[in-house]
Amino acid sequence: MPIGHATDESSPAGQASATLEPALAAILRRFLEPRLARGRRVCVALSGGLDSVVLLHGLSGLRAAGLGCELSAVHVHHGLSPHADAWADFCWQLCERFDVALAVERVEVPLATGEGLEAAARRQRHAVFARCPADWLALAHHRDDQAETVLFRLLRGAGVRGAAGMPGERRQAAGPRLIRPLLGVPRTTIAAHAAEQALCWVEDESNADRRHRRNHLRHAVLPCIAQQFPAAAQALARAAGHFAEAAQLLDELAVIDRSLVAGGEGRIDLRRFNRLSASRARNLLRHELQGAGLRAPETRWLDEALRQLASVGAASATCIGTVDGELRVYRGELYVVGRRPPIPAVPLTWHGEAELAWGGDRLSFVATVGSGISRRLLGAEAVCLRTRIGGEGLQPDPRRPRRALRKLLQETGVPPWERDRLPLLCCGERVAWGAGLGVDVAFACAPGEDGIVVTVQPPAECVPAVELEAPQEPG
Repeated sequence: MPIGHATDESSPAGQASATLEPALAAILRRFLEPRLARGRRVCVALSGGLDSVVLLHGLSGLRAAGLGCELSAVHVHHGLSPHADAWADFCWQLCERFDVALAVERVEVPLATGEGLEAAARRQRHAVFARCPADWLALAHHRDDQAETVLFRLLRGAGVRGAAGMPGERRQAAGPRLIRPLLGVPRTTIAAHAAEQALCWVEDESNADRRHRRNHLRHAVLPCIAQQFPAAAQALARAAGHFAEAAQLLDELAVIDRSLVAGGEGRIDLRRFNRLSASRARNLLRHELQGAGLRAPETRWLDEALRQLASVGAASATCIGTVDGELRVYRGELYVVGRRPPIPAVPLTWHGEAELAWGGDRLSFVATVGSGISRRLLGAEAVCLRTRIGGEGLQPDPRRPRRALRKLLQETGVPPWERDRLPLLCCGERVAWGAGLGVDVAFACAPGEDGIVVTVQPPAECVPAVELEAPQEPG
């Protein structure tokens, strides 16, 4: 296993010394102190490489100096390198010396997803990060990583948001918020700290493989640029800040435009949307896609979407697919629909559970008195959750006659793509409850009678799980 620098257990590295390099200590303290008021549990993503070792050492030193954080670490074992087991062992030994709790998470990286090995491994890592029992998940990206990311994205034709690089903090769809305390620190400072503290680390041999475009930028292109522009990394990182500010302004404009074209709940009125200029319409679509947890597609896709949306009739049902979901039009309104887990292929028998999973949602069954579905009537036959099969009827309103379920769904404006996912609670062959439709009067709970209220809990607010084209979590 390649080792970056040797040390022994009597060295500062072995003792997690509080004699932290002053400039680095000040940077870490300034970054973390205001955040610790919102949560004190900090977990470091520890690969065992130089950058993450320095971050862990720095934070452990601040903890010893009284910062007041609860420090832990997580190592993701991808199994892609012949040295993967040795890296995990190194992290165990390091954390033992620093008195830091470590979790080693083994993952299997799928090789046939079509997204590439690095992207697949990144998604597996971030799935682990989302499960970490912490308030903050600290990544060791530094200023040179930021410069590399900005240049890489610009060469791929990124827009303002992509050129903004990596944020210092961002939320995940679940789990701790991601933070990058070293994002403004040059790699030379990190290396100097490692040398001063006699730290050791592991070297990932794949980081030297110039067949990977990022490695080619890091080892061949950026050093050439630095010969003519010595402050290139600093300038690119500064440019990322300018792009981030511009992206924030575009987001604020999208919020304004969203209020001008708002339709029903969570939807966009297509007629008003088509009155926006092409650039503002593209910006709003990007904002809506990101808000739904989808990656922004290429400009040519957005242009084609605008062309199709401009010619959609009020009664049309139109679908425009993206990598992660779809834009759909129904009754003159635009919906952003993300990819969702499949619903159960066979009916789910309900045995009185408090919750059941349903295609990414969770159905809660809450005991009540005098409201909801009569528990007594449900006990007459077997109860299950299923989708419609055709011919069902429902009478949710005692003042109106029993109607075909198909008609009720049309009248209530349930979009066609939602109808086949709609959960129905059935007692025997009869529908007792339909999501969004209510309880059939034949199963309604009488006053004073034990009942059940069924509610649908959608997934947590959509947040992009992985930054588009974020670099590998650094050493």
